[in-house]
Amino acid sequence: MENTYEVVILANGLFPKKKRLLDIIHNAPMLICCDGAASHLYEFGKTPNYVIGDMDSISSSLKELWKDLLIYKTDQNTNDLTKAVEFCIEKGFKNIAILGAGGLREDHALANISLLHLYLPLVEHVEMISDFGTFTPICKTQQFKSKKGEQVSIFSLTPSTIISTQGLKFPICSSQLSSWWEASLNQSEGEKFTIHLESVGKILVYQCF
Repeated sequence: MENTYEVVILANGLFPKKKRLLDIIHNAPMLICCDGAASHLYEFGKTPNYVIGDMDSISSSLKELWKDLLIYKTDQNTNDLTKAVEFCIEKGFKNIAILGAGGLREDHALANISLLHLYLPLVEHVEMISDFGTFTPICKTQQFKSKKGEQVSIFSLTPSTIISTQGLKFPICSSQLSSWWEASLNQSEGEKFTIHLESVGKILVYQCF
């Protein structure tokens, strides 16, 4: 799905360093910044279309500079990333890339990753991309573009999910996933692989760069 994103959201985690991610930021048709990430984006030399959040982490100078771009959302029952995604959904965006959502506090990273399945029913496609790989949530059978030797991990967020796979080095055949580690650390055999969901479930697929 790379380079087909309608909107890119930059969260306040580790700012991307790899060229492929910096290109995504540069080429984003719509770039939305969670308020805590604003200073990093400014240092990068890029101006967002919007800055969204409660604005408790953005400097007063940037507030003034980007005052026309600020969307204040002060609800303390959710985080700035979700506020940004909800804004995208309100605007009708269906294909979203999230960058900068991990790399610092592990609890924040896990919370952000777990939110992907809350977003999925509301959009057509959402990915969370870091310098190291991509998380994609799925709730039905899906084929993935890949390359031979690419490292792939599959995580179930729902107990007793049953899956099968095609195109992975270690095949999974109608196996029940009851813990996170069971389908991790696999490997793609070629240019694509498929994950078949044989029961209702929420799956996270991680492709390592």
